[in-house]
Amino acid sequence: MKIKTYPAAVLMRKAAAVENIDGKIVRLIDDMKATLFECEGQGLAAPQVGHSTKIIIADPSIKEPEKYKLTVIINPDIVYSEGVMESVEGCLSLPKATFTVHRAMRVFVKGLDIDGNPLEIEAIGNFARILQHEIDHLHGLLLLNRISEGEKTAYDKKNLKNPKRKFFLKD
Repeated sequence: MKIKTYPAAVLMRKAAAVENIDGKIVRLIDDMKATLFECEGQGLAAPQVGHSTKIIIADPSIKEPEKYKLTVIINPDIVYSEGVMESVEGCLSLPKATFTVHRAMRVFVKGLDIDGNPLEIEAIGNFARILQHEIDHLHGLLLLNRISEGEKTAYDKKNLKNPKRKFFLKD
């Protein structure tokens, strides 16, 4: 699957909840896993591959293989968060860019697993950061929404051919 990059419209709109976990959704998840593996990323949200649906994949095992495994969450929702950490983040949809952002140190996330069973996850540190980053994508938010206007303008000038037209481009 091809990763959608900023300023693709699908990245800036809220994703729809998954109503039915059918073969189409399972194939999408399998394709997302393959794409994440190929890109060597730590997380991927369905909008990043052009599907405006609430599905994320988080793979903190890249940094901590003894502690974590790849996790799929359908319709994820952060129900509680605490603490603050500062981290440098990149994004597959913002190639070659990193930004310093503030995230909650600990999050509690509810959602569904691939079989439709309720899922509750407590995540701390890097895993919490990945979940928050990917859930942001489901709300139409990018790292660019979490940095100063000056940093965003500098990014746009450097990376877009015509920064003033960014919100009018189509997928």
